[in-house]
Amino acid sequence: MDRLRTTLLLLAGLPCAALDAQNVLDGAYIREHAPTKRAVPQAHLREADVMWHQRYWRTIDLRQKMNQPLYYPLTPTNGVSSLWDVIRKAVYEDGSVTAYDPGPLLQDDGFTRAMTTEELAAVLEPVDTVWTPSLEDPEVNIPVPTPKPLESGHIRMYRLKEDWFFDRQRGVMDVRIIGIAPLREVRGEDGELRGYAPVFWLYYPELRYVLANAMAINPRNEGARLTYDDILTKRLFASTVTAESNVHGRSLADHLTGVDALLEAERIKQGLFQREHDLWNP
Repeated sequence: MDRLRTTLLLLAGLPCAALDAQNVLDGAYIREHAPTKRAVPQAHLREADVMWHQRYWRTIDLRQKMNQPLYYPLTPTNGVSSLWDVIRKAVYEDGSVTAYDPGPLLQDDGFTRAMTTEELAAVLEPVDTVWTPSLEDPEVNIPVPTPKPLESGHIRMYRLKEDWFFDRQRGVMDVRIIGIAPLREVRGEDGELRGYAPVFWLYYPELRYVLANAMAINPRNEGARLTYDDILTKRLFASTVTAESNVHGRSLADHLTGVDALLEAERIKQGLFQREHDLWNP
């Protein structure tokens, strides 16, 4: 009789246990404002109000501490994905954002040709051939296709193309991000790092809606969650200028290296602030 009573009590408790498991909230409150967040519209700009305009290219190095919210988490955790995972899903899985080919020399950032699904698959889901000993004859190597997808850990930098201008109507120096390109590592046959190359270019105004609804990690305050659009448009990142529009059409790396390139990048950065001061004090 005691065994039957114990069994009945256990069976009676199962629905309650299942119900409790469904109602578990991993946190103090439900996060519900981010999935429906809209990108803040940018101020209207007329050509007649532009007193000064210059184009710049800059690189965001994800190895810098300030840029870690763009790099982590490497695997989606608690509804938060890395910037690369957000871009990959929008471009490759959902097809909501167009990826543009960087060209045969990887220098085309003019959004001239959209990449096809097959081209994206070749870049994002490459298959490498690994030669392994055969099970029948260990002395004979056979080719084995091995998938090597492009993951978050492979994207260490981003390149931005942006326009800086002085808006006479509002009386401010402003900036608009025009394009963004994730940069992957390029290694030689010996595994040595040779540099970084753009995977593709994305037109940022088209990408903004996706980034405005993708949450990023805020290391200082998890209650004030940031989106990836917030980080980029509010300039919450560290970067280095790599090129400035010029008559030669060349970047800093074309004629400067090492410390000289860093000093020139810093000079360009300081020149932006000085130019705003000069516009107000001619």
